[in-house]
Amino acid sequence: MNISINHKSKLPLHFQVEELLRELIEQPNYKKGEFLPGEVELSKLLGVSRNTIRQATNKLEYEGLILRKKGYGTKVAEKSFTTQLDSWHSFTQEMNQSGITFSNFLIKAEWVECDAKIATFFNIPELTKVVKLSRLRGDENGPFVYFESYFHPRIGITPEADFQLPLYELLEKQYNTHATVSRERIKARLATKITANRLKIKTGEPIMIRERFVSGTGDKPIEYNIGFYIAEKFTYSIEIRR
Repeated sequence: MNISINHKSKLPLHFQVEELLRELIEQPNYKKGEFLPGEVELSKLLGVSRNTIRQATNKLEYEGLILRKKGYGTKVAEKSFTTQLDSWHSFTQEMNQSGITFSNFLIKAEWVECDAKIATFFNIPELTKVVKLSRLRGDENGPFVYFESYFHPRIGITPEADFQLPLYELLEKQYNTHATVSRERIKARLATKITANRLKIKTGEPIMIRERFVSGTGDKPIEYNIGFYIAEKFTYSIEIRR
């Protein structure tokens, strides 16, 4: 690809650089993770100032098309998925709506003794045995989210359930349990060693933690779920109307 702009054009230089970068990030090598030319290199190649380059890259970064890491460089942002505040679905439904194909790297179900937080939500004694479902999910580039789900004993679910099915479909069809309300908490954290190992990232890299307190008919608690997402792969969209 020819990396150049027309200095005689009436179009602003930063706009030309922006359009050039939009073409550049569509090239297969950059889509596969190769770092883009740096500001200094681009300014020399194009004969423009670094401020002009920065103005163009700022626009692309704001749109979520590129990702800049201090000390590393700039690369094409990997495809992320978006979930909205005014609706909630199972992970499978969210992925299908976003057109993202995912794989299960781990699905493990077991009996565990619930801690104080889960016991309080479920309104059961602490250390009561409940089913814990652990799932590690991602795409061809590797895992990008780790989930833990805990289910109220009232449901009757066991570790032998078919957890390959979409979770809420499984609960509805096989356990006559309909999820109607999800109260969520979203927070940013730095990855611990355990989480980093699971997600194949470095300890201290940013992650998004998403807690769900899921209830059914009569506001009866059904599931406590916590997900640990690689931050750059997750967007939470909020639409507010007045």
